[in-house]
Amino acid sequence: MDIKRLRKIIQYGDCHKEEMEEKIRSFCSFAGISNDKELLNIMQIVRPSFQKKGYLIIELPFCDQEIGALCYKGDALGYIVLNTSLPKVNVNFALCHELYHVLYQKTDFRTKVEFANDDYYTHEEEVAANLFAGMLLMPTSGFRFMFQKFHAESENNERDTVFRLMNYYQVPYMAVLVRCFELELLEESDISKMLLEISADDIKNGFSRLWLDESILNPSYRDDYDKLEYMVKRYGEECMEGAYLNERTLKKVLQNMKRLYREVRGE
Repeated sequence: MDIKRLRKIIQYGDCHKEEMEEKIRSFCSFAGISNDKELLNIMQIVRPSFQKKGYLIIELPFCDQEIGALCYKGDALGYIVLNTSLPKVNVNFALCHELYHVLYQKTDFRTKVEFANDDYYTHEEEVAANLFAGMLLMPTSGFRFMFQKFHAESENNERDTVFRLMNYYQVPYMAVLVRCFELELLEESDISKMLLEISADDIKNGFSRLWLDESILNPSYRDDYDKLEYMVKRYGEECMEGAYLNERTLKKVLQNMKRLYREVRGE
């Protein structure tokens, strides 16, 4: 990401801060959690909220490693499909990014989240979803405190501070960096090529040097399909017994699931 684009993202955050804070409070109320507490297990918190909105979360390894997540709304159900071919930090961020689309996007959609492409930070709707995800995963008060702690432990080394924050919040490097600038923990004068131009190997080497949890930088390749298909089929059969669902609709749901599965797997 270049400096000009980063500045536009920071400016967008400044202009929409209050609006997004209200959305965060709204979601936390909906999910039954405090809006100023750090989320230790984002999946455990978010999954029931998606279910209330008629969406199922599926974790699958994609053939395309540039896509973080797909969000698809079908005739009967919606699906949030997370790409487990990517590092855990990316999956966590993609989950919260898609949560924004499900809760606050007015029109039906099918979308993807890009991590390897700068276009991820181009379109306003995507920037808004990123802002929401960053604020949800890195609450203001806690993030300020942890930044000061890790900045001191890093002897004022900004890059090492970001690594430690990545490890603590389990989110991508760029998401942490943007959050630091949003909260003015880093000044614009601190923007440098050393902070912006960083490779996956640089991050892994930094984690190794600092004795951080390198596993969050690796993909899990988790595949939920068999379990999900069994759950949906059993639930559908129960609904058929109660005359809430007919066999044709259940068959269509299962066919849509299988088609989507094959699509993301590249089969």
